[in-house]
Amino acid sequence: MSAIRKSLLQLMFSGSYMRRWNDKLRPVELYEIDKQAHKMIVAWMLTLLNSGGYSAPERLKLQQEVIEKGLFDYFYRLVTTDIKPPVFYRICENGKDYAELTEWVLKELRPALGETDEGFRERLAAYHRNRDRSGLADRILAAAHHYASGWEYNIIKPFNRFDEENQATADSFIARLERTDIRGVGDLIQGHAFFSDSPTAFGRFAKLCGQLRFQIRWADTPRVPETSVLGHMFLVAGYAYLLSLTLGACRARCVNNFFAGLFHDLPELLTRDIITPVKRSVNQLPGLIRDYELQELERRVFGPLLEGGHAEPVARLRYYLGLEGEGVASEFDDTLRDVSGLVRRLPSFEELHAQGNDDARDAKDGTLLKVCDNLAAFIEAHTSVRTGISSPNLQEAIARIRAEFRHRSLGGLSLGTIMADFD
Repeated sequence: MSAIRKSLLQLMFSGSYMRRWNDKLRPVELYEIDKQAHKMIVAWMLTLLNSGGYSAPERLKLQQEVIEKGLFDYFYRLVTTDIKPPVFYRICENGKDYAELTEWVLKELRPALGETDEGFRERLAAYHRNRDRSGLADRILAAAHHYASGWEYNIIKPFNRFDEENQATADSFIARLERTDIRGVGDLIQGHAFFSDSPTAFGRFAKLCGQLRFQIRWADTPRVPETSVLGHMFLVAGYAYLLSLTLGACRARCVNNFFAGLFHDLPELLTRDIITPVKRSVNQLPGLIRDYELQELERRVFGPLLEGGHAEPVARLRYYLGLEGEGVASEFDDTLRDVSGLVRRLPSFEELHAQGNDDARDAKDGTLLKVCDNLAAFIEAHTSVRTGISSPNLQEAIARIRAEFRHRSLGGLSLGTIMADFD
């Protein structure tokens, strides 16, 4: 089994440093990892909307293609961070220049990527060497990209009226979105308004999710970088997908684990991020928080989506968040569907790995998601301490996660080996 190494975990995290629109006046810092999270949330919705007539295997294939191509684009962007988009687009227009840039990017990525599974690195290279972006997954990702970037730019647009590029930049996102044939894009932008006063259910959900970039994790703890809830969700999703590949998970588990990771902290849109020591300080607090989260999810998320005709996304969100099934109490429970289609909780990762590694079982690795959640928290804390910004909360988190992972494995994946990379 191939190993997940420190270099790949840090590569995924490095988008937390990458400032966006850093040549514009910004009321708040905007980071690449947050934009990627917002993009993939929108891509998930668009994928569901545009694959209604697909068979279950075809839909899973499309979802995995969207996930992988989204990650491939993210990794490419991490390496080319210093190239402004207009310059990058000019490079892309010249086949020879783009090919040379791509080979350099692939060379830079090779040491960090290692061998996640037998084909991930090869699929990434093939994707970037092939400039055809006409497939459905490519068009979905392009629409999600233009929406997430345009959403960001509409935040900073009022502060850049003096900039002669201001209106043209804002208009460019609308123009690209209006040209797409992807169903659901009109509901996102509603004409020319990213922030409509009366959004559609789809547009409102996308807007709410985007606001998670303003919620900073560990809010009372100084850290560098200050990661957001939205960025953390993408980090957990990426880790969950990569670890799923490493474990040899079936396509359904890979897809479910990514999207469950991408939405696992969605309730914090309603409660804010509460650090573990605070949650543990009062015995009844976790239960009270959970009850409030469920009430607010129904009122502010599920209800409006259902009224807008989006029953399928609500059903998937309920499954990802651990709100469906016999004995299921958390998004971190291991679940699958039995032969009758009912969701059932399994007692351990090992049982899920043995019984649920089949696309038809629609399995979700809650234990793996919890590991990835802790792994992301460890990276956040460890990076800050190594940068020179420390606190008791950060030190406690590092020590707790090290101790928990030191002698632990999932399948053939040694978490202790991952921790040893950071010694």
